[in-house]
Amino acid sequence: MGEGSVSRLRSEIEALKKKRNAVILAHNYQVPEVQDVADFVGDSLELAKKALEVDADVIVFAGVRFMAETAAILNPDKTVLHPDPTAGCPLADFLSADDVRRAREEHPNTPLVLYINSGTEAKALADYIVTSSSASKLVSKLSTDKVLFGPDKNLAGYVAEVTGKEVIPVPRHGHCPVHEYLIDEVHLELAKSEHPGATVLVHPEVRAEVRRMADFVGSTSQMLRAVGTLQGKEFILGTEEGLSYRARVLYPDKKVYPLNPKAVCVNMKKITLLKIVDSLNRMKPKVVVEPALASRVREVLEESLKIIR
Repeated sequence: MGEGSVSRLRSEIEALKKKRNAVILAHNYQVPEVQDVADFVGDSLELAKKALEVDADVIVFAGVRFMAETAAILNPDKTVLHPDPTAGCPLADFLSADDVRRAREEHPNTPLVLYINSGTEAKALADYIVTSSSASKLVSKLSTDKVLFGPDKNLAGYVAEVTGKEVIPVPRHGHCPVHEYLIDEVHLELAKSEHPGATVLVHPEVRAEVRRMADFVGSTSQMLRAVGTLQGKEFILGTEEGLSYRARVLYPDKKVYPLNPKAVCVNMKKITLLKIVDSLNRMKPKVVVEPALASRVREVLEESLKIIR
């Protein structure tokens, strides 16, 4: 898309935001032009909190489906628009409500902690809901030595490492394809050879072998803060490539490289400026969550946020 087209669409979006009293929330993995037009860019936890705080009638959510649903659950009195409802999450799809019920039967009286990257029906059955930045903190505060954790097996393993507790992944094989297959030891070694001396930061959704090779492990927001606070001028980010753009915007004096430039979440990239314009014009597609389900998930989310504050 040419620079003129981008400028025109940005102007249309600004006018429509005023007309609709709307705000745009965008995830760190969105394409650069969507990040640039957003009122707030962040990770899952930051966006969940911001969704509770925004003073607007309309929230346009530039992210994947479970994120837009979370915003709608937290804001029953607002209209939440998701410009492309086909933008799903393969990780969330690993876990069904039936998987949760089976795990509870196999491990009675064991608290169930679900990653926010899960479907609404599964979330409604959880005891706690966390993000990658809050998972270890919340689990460490629980009195039990054993927890069920879904749907990401790698994040479950990381939480076990940090807390020293038994963390049982539900299901056993759940993972994010981008972090599982496109951020591996080979890609990491190649990135280090291309940028010797750079500090390596990775997301806890990567495999344990990759985490052990890194200098820092954290959520996207934690990685961004680390780029700003750690010594050194060069950084390699082991997560979806969109975070590198965000880091360069925040820290123009630093050199930031994606660990693998081909580590792309195609679902995150489905949101475009043109789709945002269309969504604000038509006030569709609206995110609708069944009220009883939304009420239960909202209760769990709010209680979980209180624990990690």
